[in-house]
Amino acid sequence: MLAAALLCGCSAIGPTHPVPPGTPVAQTPWATAGARYGSEWAHFKLPGKRGVDFRYVRNEGRDAVAATSVSAASMLRKPVRIEAHDLGSVRFSWKVPELIAQADLALRDLADSPVRIVLAFEGDRSRFSMRDAMTAELAYTLTGETMPYATLMYVWCNVRPPGTVIRSPRTDRIRKLVVESGSANLNRWLDYERDIRADYMQAFGEPPGALVGIAIMTDSDNTRTRTRAWYGPARLVPSAAFVPSAH
Repeated sequence: MLAAALLCGCSAIGPTHPVPPGTPVAQTPWATAGARYGSEWAHFKLPGKRGVDFRYVRNEGRDAVAATSVSAASMLRKPVRIEAHDLGSVRFSWKVPELIAQADLALRDLADSPVRIVLAFEGDRSRFSMRDAMTAELAYTLTGETMPYATLMYVWCNVRPPGTVIRSPRTDRIRKLVVESGSANLNRWLDYERDIRADYMQAFGEPPGALVGIAIMTDSDNTRTRTRAWYGPARLVPSAAFVPSAH
């Protein structure tokens, strides 16, 4: 459980499940948008956890991925590679019908969320604290994957106001930035564009390294509840100085 919680920010935990051509999820722009930045989206499951049901739907005229979690935790992830000087913004949208009443993103045993946008970054791992170095070593032993230097999550919190940074109770290398709070905007589509560099600086107090992964994650395993949400396509927008390739 420790490794699963630590690495939920875009490091593969357990087997990778690519989205096969012709399946419902593969029909959505999720599978093809931003091909400049890496491979396609894939479902990543956590060992010992029930997987979330992700599927392509149309919701209020939008292409979306519907996520349904029944005491489950997993993610759709896309590996990318964007150097720090090329970082721009991330555009995403979500629709949440109901919050998880018992959830608290700051508490180890209640840290569930109907929606998360997850970004993983490289960095100078020699700066890890002893605790985080030991955590990274344990995670690698258990999963065979290198823990990201830093993971930034955009989250919807039950009570904390937008702009709040929540540090993971399990590792200082995962920080959650609240972009939506409370119940006022439930059951409606919400659209965001976030400055990746500025948000990373706010969360971690230092410039970001290269972006190496983006994911969506829905989980209700800690609270043992049922939750659902819809995600619009998550798109990475290059900085003004970055000139996309012709491919």
